[in-house]
Amino acid sequence: MVRYVTDPAKTEAFERFGRRWTELVDAHGGTHHGCFLPAEGASDEALALFSFPGLAAYERYRALFGRAPAFVEADRIRDESGCVLRHERTFMRPTLPGDPPGDG
Repeated sequence: MVRYVTDPAKTEAFERFGRRWTELVDAHGGTHHGCFLPAEGASDEALALFSFPGLAAYERYRALFGRAPAFVEADRIRDESGCVLRHERTFMRPTLPGDPPGDG
């Protein structure tokens, strides 16, 4: 999960940024579950939820950051628009029916 603090005046740019990263995650071994922005009320928080089949697949994806042209282009949307003020990444695992305790 990535939690973003956004500039509410630049929501359209954040939506472009989020759609581009959704495509990149899906194209490079992951499943993007969507970017979530406030639906009502004042908020500067957005969330992106995505998963990978395992740590190795995630590390292959992360190795493309700052190197692959499509990844650089996606970050350029964020950097040039200023739509993201800061972000934090949290690694989580689901608890699903039928999963044994402690299984990730």
